[in-house]
Amino acid sequence: MKKTSTQLADGRELIYYDLRDDTVRDAVDRRPLDRTVTTSEVRHDVLLGDSVAIASHRQGRTYHPPADECPLCPSEGDRLSEIPDSSYDVVVFENRFPSLAGDSGRCEVVCFTSDHNASFADLSEEQARLVLEAWTDRTSELSSLPSVEQVFCFENRGAEIGVTLQHPHGQIYAYPFTTPRTALMLRSVAAHKDATGGENLFDAVLERELADDRVVLEGEHWVAFVPYAAHWPYEVHLYPKRRVPDLLALDEEARTEFPKVYLELLRRFDRIFDRGDGGENLAGEPPTPYIAAWHQAPFGALEDFEGVVREDFALHLELFTIRRTSGKLKFLAGSESGMNVFINDVPPERAAERLREVASS
Repeated sequence: MKKTSTQLADGRELIYYDLRDDTVRDAVDRRPLDRTVTTSEVRHDVLLGDSVAIASHRQGRTYHPPADECPLCPSEGDRLSEIPDSSYDVVVFENRFPSLAGDSGRCEVVCFTSDHNASFADLSEEQARLVLEAWTDRTSELSSLPSVEQVFCFENRGAEIGVTLQHPHGQIYAYPFTTPRTALMLRSVAAHKDATGGENLFDAVLERELADDRVVLEGEHWVAFVPYAAHWPYEVHLYPKRRVPDLLALDEEARTEFPKVYLELLRRFDRIFDRGDGGENLAGEPPTPYIAAWHQAPFGALEDFEGVVREDFALHLELFTIRRTSGKLKFLAGSESGMNVFINDVPPERAAERLREVASS
């Protein structure tokens, strides 16, 4: 992998990640852009104990542009985009409309491929490995910033999720705090460790899942399963079998196997709704909308979680769709949005069975 860092016309950082070591990246951003001005502010909710990012400047962000005006495609002739070069493998750049900025953290965009019509599932194993290396490198760089406590790499896919740019891409949020979801996990880990005399909760969960009937696919170094208490209609958790706290700690064997396992998982997601309950062919169904979220241990202090160290956390990826059946979405209504109590219409065992049924030949 070759890494080349440069700047866009408004001073934002852009980084090329290339498969070939001899690739030259010297294209200049020719757009007449002013310096980016953001109004991001993090406010603490004293009742719930969580934080909210207030970012009014995002109201003016790019919204569903036509394909020939996509800002994530390479620049070509007089059509200038966020990527100055005429081609790329993987690109990461500071978001022009960040939810977090300055002392409130940082937001980046990750473009998986220059092919506007592709998806992550269309990548080769070599390309997917390059994305993994980009995620790892950005985790390392962002975690060193004094304002950052947690790094979150994720992908939103599909208009139903709220994606406003159709080009295959993801994002990275560098938070100035430990996120509420991670804090809940760490509190559970601390309580279990205390109650069992030191047993790790993530290890116990993984052992249970490996022994049950919700495993979707398994490699030598990774395992994917539908969790016992899945919140979403189709939800899969992907764990390395050797517990590590973050992407930086993955060994070479796990890095090598990851693309094959993850690409297979994404391709199965795209086939979940290929037919209805009556067996009819629904190949015209839009691609499955999903969120893919990496959970990594915080890089900040863990004093609030007595007895827990970073190595107690288990890196894992959670992949889920808001589509519950063909043509129908799972909406977060009163119980979910008002009380954070999820109601899942698809039994986890049935979801796992379906994801095994649609395995690649």
